[in-house]
Amino acid sequence: MSLTPNLPTARRTPAVIHTRRSLSLLVLGLGLTLAACSPQTVATDSVTLDFARAELEAGRVILIDIREPNEHALGVAKGAQLLPMRQLGTRLSEIPTTTDKPVLLICNTQNRSSSTLAALRERGYPHVRYVQGGMSEWMRRGWPVVKP
Repeated sequence: MSLTPNLPTARRTPAVIHTRRSLSLLVLGLGLTLAACSPQTVATDSVTLDFARAELEAGRVILIDIREPNEHALGVAKGAQLLPMRQLGTRLSEIPTTTDKPVLLICNTQNRSSSTLAALRERGYPHVRYVQGGMSEWMRRGWPVVKP
């Protein structure tokens, strides 16, 4: 698809050629920008709910519940750290930077935790993953929760 109409060769002035190249570069740049900004995850970015529970109970991971306080009030996984997503900017230092213990993010359905993962990866947290299904699935399964 051409960005400029088919002009006879005589009418393709340097200005038209420059404009066409500029538009092509703009479209290419916009496509790359959108691709970089789109939330793309890979299989290693997430863990199953079963894995998260087993690793939490064995003390081999840090589970951070990024739901908001009104959601925490419904119940949280025992041993989870509560760090509402809205407070991440001011409490980022509470997420360990050492990679000796994986960090798992959990929210209600995995939407917020997967997008938070992308932001944390940009800030140098390669050991963070998100939990598939989230706390809504945890509770649907009848797994134990505690009041914060």
